[in-house]
Amino acid sequence: MPEAPTIDGANTTWLLVSTALVLLMTPGLALFYGGLNRSKGVLNMMMMSFSAIGLISILWWFYGFSVAFGADSHGLWGDPGAYLGTKTFLAETDLWGTTGIPIYVFMAFQMVFAVITVALISGAISDRAKFAGWLVFAFGWATLVYFPVAHWVWGGGFIGAKLHALDFAGGTAVHINAGAAALALALVLGKRLGWPREGMKPHNIPLVALGAGLLWFGWFGFNAGSELTVDSVAGLAFINTQLATAAAVLGWIVVEWIKGGKPTMVGASSGAIAGLVAITPACGFIAPWASVLLGIVAGIVCALAVGLKYKLGFDDSLDVVGVHFVGGWIGSLWLGLFATNSVNAAIGDVVGASDGLFYGGGATQLGRQALAGLVVTVWSFVIAWVLGFVIEKTIGFRVKTEAEVDGIDIAEHAESGYDLSTGGGSGGGGAFAMAGIGTPSNTAAEPAAPVSEKVAG
Repeated sequence: MPEAPTIDGANTTWLLVSTALVLLMTPGLALFYGGLNRSKGVLNMMMMSFSAIGLISILWWFYGFSVAFGADSHGLWGDPGAYLGTKTFLAETDLWGTTGIPIYVFMAFQMVFAVITVALISGAISDRAKFAGWLVFAFGWATLVYFPVAHWVWGGGFIGAKLHALDFAGGTAVHINAGAAALALALVLGKRLGWPREGMKPHNIPLVALGAGLLWFGWFGFNAGSELTVDSVAGLAFINTQLATAAAVLGWIVVEWIKGGKPTMVGASSGAIAGLVAITPACGFIAPWASVLLGIVAGIVCALAVGLKYKLGFDDSLDVVGVHFVGGWIGSLWLGLFATNSVNAAIGDVVGASDGLFYGGGATQLGRQALAGLVVTVWSFVIAWVLGFVIEKTIGFRVKTEAEVDGIDIAEHAESGYDLSTGGGSGGGGAFAMAGIGTPSNTAAEPAAPVSEKVAG
């Protein structure tokens, strides 16, 4: 008789730590997006991330985890009742597969993935989305798109089990998925007032850098934690994450240097995110040298891709499409070129995938990766567009003109990010300095604001 499964303390501890790291990424994203935003909408921007933590966590516990990881049905979704929130999993045998990890720990780890995927979308619609509309959209998109797509990719659905496409930690399921939805919402809500005629520069660059740093830190849990066990592949994912991100920072700032004459902190922060996005699907399947090359390519291509919105005329406020959608595609296709069983035997033994083109596998895996990305892109875009359109035509998704001009923070949340009152101050403009207002980098292209905006921040 085989021995009964027992809890593996090392694996469980690592996944608990990784879960906390990934959870930290969403507040980090709130800071990153908040700093990139204009001062009068910083809180609304951050609220969309924090609300995702609340809403998606409950949905995931109640039925999302079951849809994503329950017993497969037709390759499309899991059994909705498999891990329904009314059930309890505390027995010593309630473990996830052969990892020795309790089901609740794996559930929590995947929960924070769902949270940040939804939060990523919000960067495309800053300064113009009603908070109620955002909550309804987040509920619908998570239910109809993220939960099923997570099943397709990781839960035994057709992309992983039938198509044999690779995605170690979320290039397809997270970044391509969120990027496609972000593009759809940007089209439904339309352009911000004055865009692109009026410059809309980041209001607080230190916040951007802080948010990027927290995302970078948390991403090690995102990628290395996805191995689920403490082994050499987790170490590979860890070092690949660092190398690709570092290389992407250099790639992005070189593009800035050539195009604009000077590298910027916003550019370095954005380059880091581009590298993190691109390495996500590939971190456990490629050699470190290929990760460095991937980071350089992602930094360069994403730096150029963020300008597409001006040429194509869609207002993706904080470049979710240029960084997450494009970066996710780069990382996913990279697997078709550089994935190798020599660093992770699971590619062939478990997933049933092939080596990449440059490792003698031909173009088979490249085609699989492209098809998987295309399926997720189309599904996410269409559902997001329909949801956004229906919300706009019913309860309304875009705020009124007055709210957008005067400041969405006051209109939607009755508070502002910065107290700019003069009472009790020394007269030296300390509050303005803390807010990053009045410096050339933040006001050079900012449109003249009405009195109500100046008071509200």
